[in-house]
Amino acid sequence: MKRELYKKLFVLGVLLISLNACNCNKNAENCDKNTTCKNKKEMKYSKKYTNADFYKDGKFDEAVAFEAFKDMFEFYDVPFTDFMGKEMWVTDFGLGDFENVGMGGIFWVNDAEHNYFAHTIYLLPGQMIPEHAHVKTAYAPKFETWMVTKGWAYNFSEIGEETPGGPTIPASHGDVKSKNYVVQHVGDIIHLKKEESFHFLLAGPEGAIVDEWASYHDGDGLRFTCPDASL
Repeated sequence: MKRELYKKLFVLGVLLISLNACNCNKNAENCDKNTTCKNKKEMKYSKKYTNADFYKDGKFDEAVAFEAFKDMFEFYDVPFTDFMGKEMWVTDFGLGDFENVGMGGIFWVNDAEHNYFAHTIYLLPGQMIPEHAHVKTAYAPKFETWMVTKGWAYNFSEIGEETPGGPTIPASHGDVKSKNYVVQHVGDIIHLKKEESFHFLLAGPEGAIVDEWASYHDGDGLRFTCPDASL
């Protein structure tokens, strides 16, 4: 009788030890995952590519530019979809300085009939979109709204007084009309201050991914202040 009782107690003890070991392992796994997540939240994306990577014999290498953006997407957990693979584009605006002046982008929709436009702007760390405005053509001048989803950016406008302490404008671009800026963080929503006004974005050192919503985008209405900039 006692022998049977001892057997049952022994089996029960083994089960309790096993369950406790499983719980400890699960807690350890969760701890590792939480630590990884915490570390990633504390990490900041930084510049990894320079013009030495983007240009071969003086020619812009779009494939390397895509590699740079994909690296940033991986850090920010942005999936690179089949649609992006077909429709995303990159440009150095003909300035030969993609490290500092350039962008990636994708038009999700650009509908003249219904007058709406959705775009995502991709900027590598420190990268600037050339200063520009959208003027009236056969269509009304494009009016835009931006929201940062990853990283952060300086949002510049020619409307308003000059904001002190701004970032250095790349020499390849030259002077700008837009001297007023705000630092736009994730979730911040900013509207174009006035139709046909000059403006531009310049990413912070962590890069920036910016969603843009607007009225129809007519490329014929695009005007740059930099005389050498083009698409």
